Amino acid sequence: MTVDARLQRLIDLAAPYWAGEAEVVRTYWTSPKRTRATDLLWLSRQCFKEFWGSGVGKYDKGGIFLGVLKNIVARADAIDTGFDRHEMLDLLEGFKAEFAHYCAFADVYDELRPAGAPRLNPKRLESWPEEDALTALRFRHQEQHGEIGLRACKLTEGGYCGLFREGMALAGKGGVDGTIAAACALVYEDEFGHMLGGIANIVTEGLSDAEWKLLGELVTAQLQLRIRMRNAQFSGPLSEARVAAIFRGEIEPVAFDYRRAGLAA
Repeated sequence: MTVDARLQRLIDLAAPYWAGEAEVVRTYWTSPKRTRATDLLWLSRQCFKEFWGSGVGKYDKGGIFLGVLKNIVARADAIDTGFDRHEMLDLLEGFKAEFAHYCAFADVYDELRPAGAPRLNPKRLESWPEEDALTALRFRHQEQHGEIGLRACKLTEGGYCGLFREGMALAGKGGVDGTIAAACALVYEDEFGHMLGGIANIVTEGLSDAEWKLLGELVTAQLQLRIRMRNAQFSGPLSEARVAAIFRGEIEPVAFDYRRAGLAA
């Protein structure tokens, strides 16, 4: 199967940023900045993203958990009379997966927390400025550019699993690293599928050259903010100079797995 040239250009555009997000996490594992406190911080922030994060799908305003749950309840009476049963099934499957992701990282947090410290719960979770900036950009792209904006949000979601791939690489190290690796392995397959949701059928949608160009611009803007979001989440293992270098393309891009994505024979 030959990969559509326009899609390949889009993936080539994203690949260096995906590599940059992975570099943030990989650098953190051996960074002198890493402490139990910074581990607890990034874990709690990841739990925030899994529970309260929004701006990726049509139904997640108010957070992945409560926003989607409210839409499930609101649309239940319209199943097959205005709301397709398969779209409801997709909502339910995604809802369960995201909550499982929250549980996985919350369990690691609770294992790592100091004796006597309170257990994690959604009401204790807090966002951070770089996460807020990314969310605001996603909503702005959807409001200004409709389906193209939503497509960009779906394609950039998960950062080509950079956090989860780098977390899985800790397997065999024992202690909290082994627990982190197990949690990331649980999430990895789901997140790869979410990224593919942004790619699925894009070539058959008849996008104009201008729309392909716009999609690339939106993807670039979102992925740049994803790197800043991850760097702040992990207490800044990359310097601003290194972040700027990544933005200039001074990094080996991620090798996109076209076969696994179903885009190559």
